[in-house]
Amino acid sequence: MTFHSIANKFLTLLFFCFAGTAAYADESKDFPEKSSVLVNDYAHFLKPEETNRLERKLVAYNDSTSTQIVIVTMTSIGEYAASDYAQQLGQRWGIGQKGKDNGLLILVVKEPHDFFIATGYGMEGNLPDGKLKRLFEEIVKPNFKQGNYYGGLDQVTDAIIQIMSGTYQEDHKGGKASGNKAIFIFIVLIILIAVFSSIAKRGGGNGGSSGGGGFLAGMLLGSLASGGFSSRGGYSGGSSSGGFGGFGGGSFGGGGAGGSW
Repeated sequence: MTFHSIANKFLTLLFFCFAGTAAYADESKDFPEKSSVLVNDYAHFLKPEETNRLERKLVAYNDSTSTQIVIVTMTSIGEYAASDYAQQLGQRWGIGQKGKDNGLLILVVKEPHDFFIATGYGMEGNLPDGKLKRLFEEIVKPNFKQGNYYGGLDQVTDAIIQIMSGTYQEDHKGGKASGNKAIFIFIVLIILIAVFSSIAKRGGGNGGSSGGGGFLAGMLLGSLASGGFSSRGGYSGGSSSGGFGGFGGGSFGGGGAGGSW
């Protein structure tokens, strides 16, 4: 091999290296820099107080589970399909924890009206594409069509959190399940009140111990009145003890679903 041919091959290799680097640099301009928050409303769909409420909920969920749910709204994503853009952005930011891959990215695109939920590897078992598609059709799409962007994002993140905790019930099953649970609670309540009343009567001659039974019955009723038997379960959406600590290096594998509204 002559020196001339070696030099040509070396120059060709350098050309492809620089071309690849330049292409990656150009492509990276299509994506926002890694964020320090979980709710990134670049397209201004939300009011500041709505952004803050969603942020507090998602930070609290991250703090308690290490699962990271991220919302990103964009005015436009150019020629990218929403699915491809969401997967690439989730991978670039490293949403979720390394090894657990428990990250999820909700992408909302203003022009055109595109929506996509991309899941990390570790989320795909609980959130298969079919279930995510139903969440879009049943929750996101109706709200977004009415201009209720906060409501759609708030409700779909609640649903995702409930699915991950095993407490989510689909709409077509919710009425029957809720009715059965109400009947069960009512029966248990009647039984417990009867038991406490019996205890109170038996203790009536022992120096006023009947007050203990009445007190316990009152406690029970108070618990029910304040939602002690809540059917929602799982994460309560309370405030976080601190700010978001950053992404953990999770990976995305192509799962997800969405659509246009």
